Amino acid sequence: MYKFLLCLRYLRTRYIALICIISVTLGVATMIVVNSVMAGFTHEMQARINGMLGDLVFECRSIDGALDADQHIAKIHQIAGDSIQGISPTVHVPSLMYIDVRGQLLTKQVTLVGIDQASYASVSQFGHYLQHPANREQLEFKLRDGGYDVYDSQASDVSQLKERWQMKTAGWPHRRQMARLKKQRQSQQRTHPPYDPGKAKDQPVRAINPFAAIAGSIDADAGTSQTGDFDPATQTHVGVVLGIGTCGYRAPDGSDHFVALPGDDVKVSFPTTSLPTKVINEAYTIVDVYESKMSEYDSNFVFVPLRELQASRGMIDPETKIGRFTSIQIKLAPDVDAQLVRDQLRDAFPAQLYSISTWRDKQGPLLAAVQMETAVLNVLLFMIIAVAGFGILAIFYMIVVEKTRDIGILKSLGASGRGVMGIFLGYGLSLGIVGAGVGMLMGLAFVANINEIADLLGRITGQPVFDPSVYYFSKIPTIVSPVTVAWICVGAILIAVLASVMPARRAAHLHPVRALRYE
Repeated sequence: MYKFLLCLRYLRTRYIALICIISVTLGVATMIVVNSVMAGFTHEMQARINGMLGDLVFECRSIDGALDADQHIAKIHQIAGDSIQGISPTVHVPSLMYIDVRGQLLTKQVTLVGIDQASYASVSQFGHYLQHPANREQLEFKLRDGGYDVYDSQASDVSQLKERWQMKTAGWPHRRQMARLKKQRQSQQRTHPPYDPGKAKDQPVRAINPFAAIAGSIDADAGTSQTGDFDPATQTHVGVVLGIGTCGYRAPDGSDHFVALPGDDVKVSFPTTSLPTKVINEAYTIVDVYESKMSEYDSNFVFVPLRELQASRGMIDPETKIGRFTSIQIKLAPDVDAQLVRDQLRDAFPAQLYSISTWRDKQGPLLAAVQMETAVLNVLLFMIIAVAGFGILAIFYMIVVEKTRDIGILKSLGASGRGVMGIFLGYGLSLGIVGAGVGMLMGLAFVANINEIADLLGRITGQPVFDPSVYYFSKIPTIVSPVTVAWICVGAILIAVLASVMPARRAAHLHPVRALRYE
């Protein structure tokens, strides 16, 4: 009983112990906040990666793909059975995209992805990233009559976001306006005769745009799939969905600008599957824009109807009408071990022809880098608590020296060495419990109100602490893991107890007579 009373008295009366408590408190609170924010960002990143990729990706090693997706899907169902929740074939083709920007040609290297709009929604969250509400319900590769989002549809609070004013006229209004402007330019060109070198003195010299012929070919070659005259004011080409990083860019002030909108035509060049290989030039009409907030996808993947891409590349057998595919996206049922299903499929299909991997395998380096960053950050932050431990060690040594005579009196009255040692160990334990407990409450309170605190700091400093237009999140994502909070608190308490061991041992080994004569 005397040990508990002395611990309580030291904790209440020795204000130098408050320094140790504050150090432990700040260390615990900081670690809880940082781990919660890192867990939130990691979860959001993984959700977006998995949102664009299926749980399993069944890929053909040949760029020309394999024949008969239905036969492969049937075999996959036979192997995996009820583990499969959704499945959809796709075609991936490396391509070049040409966008006419004010008469000049903007060339981008993209991956043309042919998808089955009926089944692709069952394997990914791609539909949620589209900018038209109707397409988020069910994707259709057709141009809408306006109604595209002018704010990020994934944001819960748009008050801090910048308006995408160009999207107000996207769709058929933009296409009709571009058709009228094109007719006006053609009319003006007819009023000016072509430049004749023989009559150079009588004709004004006009500047020659070297990109005009190439850019104009987007319109000239665009109507390959239509018969007769093509009227852009009333007709469209095959629909295509572009990533926001492909058709737009973000200005330094955080506003989004577009070089192409839904309603514009683009031209895509890609190789055929026949030998000798030929280059196909196809015109497409942008029908929507997606924003997964992963630049790797937003600036690379371009989605078109699967059957149209197969026909353009010559991937459909002329006799059987069966198409070829390059990959199959697979969505697994909840709580299914993706690695187990992956290994089963690898055993059933030859590795020379097919590559089967999980979405984590596809993004292994990125996920490993995030985990390493989190681990290193935890080590650095845990050193804050370690510094508090050294403070406890120094203070306890000072207390032992200061209370040498009191220790001698306790021992002369019958206190054992273990009893004296228990006083200091209990004192260290109490410091750790109080510091960790207060730090846990502070950390959890900070995490619960982190967005309000960020807004307050932004108003005080005049600059946003967390800009949604930069970080692609409408608010700071946080996830509190009870296990993480528990090991942080236990670790802090353990450090406080270990720091008190050496002073406690010294106090326990003091000789009563020498302690009483100590001055």
